[in-house]
Amino acid sequence: MHRLKKFGTTAAAALFWIVVWYIIALKLDSNIILVTPIEAAKRLFKLVRLGDFWRSVLFSAARVLLGFALGLVIGTLLAVASKKLRLVRALFSPLISAMKSIPVASFTILALIWIGSKNLSVLVSFLICVPIVCGNMLEGLDNLDPKLTEMSHIFRISPWKRFVGVYLSQLLPYFRSAARLGIGLCWKSGIAAEVIGIPNHSIGEKLYQSKVYLETADLFAWTAVVILLSFICEKLFILLLNILQKRVERM
Repeated sequence: MHRLKKFGTTAAAALFWIVVWYIIALKLDSNIILVTPIEAAKRLFKLVRLGDFWRSVLFSAARVLLGFALGLVIGTLLAVASKKLRLVRALFSPLISAMKSIPVASFTILALIWIGSKNLSVLVSFLICVPIVCGNMLEGLDNLDPKLTEMSHIFRISPWKRFVGVYLSQLLPYFRSAARLGIGLCWKSGIAAEVIGIPNHSIGEKLYQSKVYLETADLFAWTAVVILLSFICEKLFILLLNILQKRVERM
């Protein structure tokens, strides 16, 4: 009941802003400046029927999600290493802080020089994800309950059960939070990198072409695609984590 009420509130808010968008577009009466939601939706339905649309979606999704996955793994390993070794924490702390502060455009341009445009979104998504995951996981490791760890040693709990019952159960909420934030930022930064690098058959290339040819309907349609892909990826990943957490709690 609570979820249904929350969904209804969200849907009503979304509908409100769509109506506002529609009214503003009618007032401006210029398809170059702003199209109506109906025109954007019509264009999106036309794009979906094109083979090139799905090619661009698969190209960008594969690279953004690869960068996200690598960021999750490396960020987690870096957090564990930082927790165990003070030297690692001291060495990587300024680097992680710098990665959080450097504008996406800056290291996107540098990455474009280093690796070219084809895999640019992989590197940029990875660089965005690592500090988020590392920071959250390190916070989780710092906040582990020492009493649970001590109790697991006293009762000689097996290493696997100790890992699942003591560490994994406490760290999953931090990991979930990092993943939820990271995947959205990976999509934003990854597509932004594609707009700068303009790799062939990518969503970023389509957005760039929309700007060049003043195809505002295409711009809104492709933006809606990115938002939808980010939303779907986030929900699916969180669903998998929730399933994992339930299995951990049963152990």
